[in-house]
Amino acid sequence: MTATIAPALAPEDLTRLATAMALIAANDTESVLATAIPSLSEAERAALAAHAPLTHAAVLVFPSTLDGLGEELAHHGIEVGAMTPSVVVRDRLSRRYAVPAAELEIRILRAPVTDRAGRPCELEIFAMVTPPELAHIAADERLYGRENHFALAVADADPIVVSGLRATIATRMRPDGGGYNSHEGATVLYFRDAHHALPAFRRMELLCAGQFPHLLATHQRESVPGTQLLRLMTGAWATQAIATAVELRLPDHLATIPDLPGLAAATGADQDSLGRLLRYLTTLGLVHTSAAGYALTDLSSLLRSDLEGTMRPLAQMYGGPFYQSFAALTDAVRTGEESYAKVFGAHHFTHMAANPELAELFHRSMAASNAMFTELTRVVDFSAAGTVIDVAGGNGELLARVLTANPTVHGVLLDRPHALATAKSTLAPVATRCTLVPGDFTEAVPTVGDVYLLSRVLHDWTDAQCRTILTTCAADMPEHAELLVIERLLPETADTDSLAVPWDIHMLCNVGGRERTESHYRALLADAGFELTATCPLPLDTYVLRARKAR
Repeated sequence: MTATIAPALAPEDLTRLATAMALIAANDTESVLATAIPSLSEAERAALAAHAPLTHAAVLVFPSTLDGLGEELAHHGIEVGAMTPSVVVRDRLSRRYAVPAAELEIRILRAPVTDRAGRPCELEIFAMVTPPELAHIAADERLYGRENHFALAVADADPIVVSGLRATIATRMRPDGGGYNSHEGATVLYFRDAHHALPAFRRMELLCAGQFPHLLATHQRESVPGTQLLRLMTGAWATQAIATAVELRLPDHLATIPDLPGLAAATGADQDSLGRLLRYLTTLGLVHTSAAGYALTDLSSLLRSDLEGTMRPLAQMYGGPFYQSFAALTDAVRTGEESYAKVFGAHHFTHMAANPELAELFHRSMAASNAMFTELTRVVDFSAAGTVIDVAGGNGELLARVLTANPTVHGVLLDRPHALATAKSTLAPVATRCTLVPGDFTEAVPTVGDVYLLSRVLHDWTDAQCRTILTTCAADMPEHAELLVIERLLPETADTDSLAVPWDIHMLCNVGGRERTESHYRALLADAGFELTATCPLPLDTYVLRARKAR
């Protein structure tokens, strides 16, 4: 008489196995990628599928014993091969539940299945022997399915391919640990999207044949949520480190002095402390180190004081008055009012107008972002315009570039008197073709223009104030004239990266204005009687919005 073996698997685990098999049968590589990572473009999805096709779906189950498990699975139509030890999942469970790895017995079993396209795949079963004292692990894992995943396998793995695939996925899904399974000779990288609508697609494994220790170490480090959070929270330290480097004129000295003693003498800094600052700047990509000593990078070269277009003034503003006002951001978020006025006792523009030295620094910091202006004269043809009017054009940097690129065009700069005083030197090379007009652009603009510029003006103001400015422009502009609005545009969707997103908080905190989406600007323009005719990208996530009076 044959002895009856008690079932090793609980009914809920059998259900989870059936669900995993159904997942494979209903999908292939293309459909899995389209569902799991919908932000991939069609070309990216095709390339990823070519390098790393779907290989299996995995589920963690909790048998009371491994004895007879294969036979039990076969009884349910799941034919498995030989068991192999689990390393990565065992170690993950050990850390998660504070149980010594030696006390966890986990084996991997694989059953051949096919995807919906008829390609061979596998059901990967992680079986953890679960005595009563470990029942809490089973209950928690069944509830949250933290180890369940689908997997892509990189057959022809090399460091470049694996690095590229990992980088592509890591921008869409968060790194979620991994390891090297010496029993299988494979590096395992996990990724997770905790907010995916479908639980079956929240975790992905990239299975790479071979050993990639440096890449794995980076992946594991980035898998710890606290690492990224600490990096974010210390962003203010980077701001001050850059401001300190600028204050010491370190970028200027690095151009000719490579050694630490020489740099310490040139900057008047303590040698040990300066070395520590240089080490931090190296991790930020601002200093290059080699056997020859220290050197500038492309980034830090932008901070040299002797180069045209230097971003040094921006570093001074961000590390100075704007840094101070950002300390009161909480108040700005609570009240909806700028914190700059709370810190300094007056609105941004009023405070700077009363401090000529600070006003000059601000105008120079605005000019430091003027890489967009060079592109504007390429994107927009000004040659047929008789007169270009720069409304609230500050120090005249934009108008100077337009006039320099178009020798037959006349320019008009409209702004407050203190701004025009700063603009005289900027516009000196084109002074014979330029008129400086003091005035308030909320009340009137010159009526003689063919093209009107509003560069980084509207983001300073509320919607109501923007409507006043735009309505004034519409009333005074000739019928044939074109309005060019130059601003950063907030993405229409929240998951798109853009400099406009942090700048929106900057505007809330320091000016009382806001960045806006293209559709938001379109509505503001329409309210004032304009029609948006084109939107063209410029450097630094800036755009030029071209508008004419609606007919």
